[in-house]
Amino acid sequence: MEHIGRTERERPRRLRSSPKLRALVSETSIDPSHLVTPIFVKEGAGTKEKIDAMPGVFRFSPDEELEKEINELSSLGINAVLLFGLPAQKDQVGSEAYNPDGVVQKAIRRIKRVNEDMIVVSDVCMCEYTQHGHCGILDRNGVVENDKTNEYLGRIALSHAKAGADIVAPSAMMDGQVRAIRQSLDTEGFESLPIMAYSAKYASAFYGPFREAAGSAPRFGDRKSYQMDSRNVREAIRETQLDVDQGADIIMVKPALPYLDVISEMKRRFALPLAAYNVSGEYSMIKAASINGWIEEERVVEETLHSIKRAGADIIITYFAKQYLSSSRRSKSS
Repeated sequence: MEHIGRTERERPRRLRSSPKLRALVSETSIDPSHLVTPIFVKEGAGTKEKIDAMPGVFRFSPDEELEKEINELSSLGINAVLLFGLPAQKDQVGSEAYNPDGVVQKAIRRIKRVNEDMIVVSDVCMCEYTQHGHCGILDRNGVVENDKTNEYLGRIALSHAKAGADIVAPSAMMDGQVRAIRQSLDTEGFESLPIMAYSAKYASAFYGPFREAAGSAPRFGDRKSYQMDSRNVREAIRETQLDVDQGADIIMVKPALPYLDVISEMKRRFALPLAAYNVSGEYSMIKAASINGWIEEERVVEETLHSIKRAGADIIITYFAKQYLSSSRRSKSS
C-alpha cells in the first residue's frame, strides 16, 4: 500500500494540464531583448531583394527600405541587429570594408537616425569585400596572412565604431584578432565599445545559403585552415579562452544546432554572456521542409530556439526572430 501511495503522488502530468499551467512552470523562455536579427545591406537605392536560398530573408539598400525593416523589427520588440554588407565593388584587400562611406557604415548611420536605441552589431570580416572571397589578406601562395589580416580587421572595426556601431563582432577566425581590434579601438577612444567574438566558429556546411546571400563564397579552396574543425570541442574551449584573455566582452558559438554540446560547455566554463548563431543552413532546412508540407513550421521554430536557449545561450542570433515574435503575439491574442 505504501508503494501504491507513493506512485499516486508522483504525477508530473498534473503540471501539464493547461497552456497557462505549462507556461507557469516552464524552465526556458525567450525574451525579445535576447534576439538578434541578421540583416544583409547591399549598395544601391530602393532595393529589397529576395534571397532564393533563404525564403523570407532579403537584401536591403541602406535607405528607406532598410528604415522600413528597422521600424518593423522595433514594433515587435527586437532591439538588436547584426549587419553584413554587400559592396558595389571588391578588391584584393577588401577596401570597401573600411571605407567610411561603405555600405555597412551608411547602414549603421541610417539605423541610428531611425531608432537610436536599436543595438547595431557589425560583423567584422573581409570575405564579402575581397575578390577571392577569403576572410583576410592573401600572400603570394594564396594563403591568408594572419597578422596582416589583423591590421585590416582593426581598421574595419574602427570604421564601424566611428559610424556609430554599438558592438563589433570579428568573425574572421584569425589568431589574435580580438587583441588587435581592442587595441585599435582603445587607441582611438573607443574603450567602452564591446567586442562580440565569434570564438568557436566552425568550418561548417551549414553556411551555404549565407554565402549566396552575402556573395561571400571563396573563389578557391575552403576556410578550414582558419575556421574550426567540426570534430573538436577542446579546441573551441582553447579558442574561447584566448578571446576572453584578449578582451572579448561576449563570446559566440556558430553554428548553433549541430553544436549544442559546445554551447553547454561554454556556458559551464565561462562567465561572459554567450551568443549562439542559428545560421542560414539551419533556417533554410526548416523553410524547405515547411514549404513541402513535411513539418509544422511555427512549432519547429519554437522548439529550435528553445533548444538553443536551453543549451545555455544568453543571446540568439537568428533569421527567425521576426517570425517567432509575430507568432508568439498571435498565440497570446488568441
